This record gives sequence, structure tokens and C-alpha cells, in this order.
Amino acid sequence: MMMKVRTEYMTDENGKRKAIVLPLSEWQRIIEAIEELEDIRAYDRAKARGSKPIAFEGAVREIRSRKYR
Repeated sequence: MMMKVRTEYMTDENGKRKAIVLPLSEWQRIIEAIEELEDIRAYDRAKARGSKPIAFEGAVREIRSRKYR
């Protein structure tokens, strides 16, 4: 389902659209939708790898150990 977004356009002196203005609440909805899509894609990539799942605590340890290398 397509998200409905209320937009206004800023135009140049020739009337050509140059930018979009939208309410902050709608921008936040767009960002949340993008983040959710990124999570879904990450899940799909992980699932496609077929690797063995690890416990959350183990994942946190692995991430933290990479941070300081």
C-alpha cells in the first residue's frame, strides 16, 4: 500500500519544481518506513546466507569486539 504524503513544491523563477516541502510528522513517517524496510532487507540477506542463528548476547559481544579492532 502506498503511503499518502501531503506535499508542497518550491519552484524556481521559471516554475520548475526544485524542492518539496512536507510536514515534519510526514517526514518522520517516511523515515520510519525506510528504517523498517532496511530491517526487512537485512533479515532477508541474513536468511539467504543460511548461517546458523546466534543468541542476542553473542551477537552483541561480536559487534563490540569488532568496534575496537
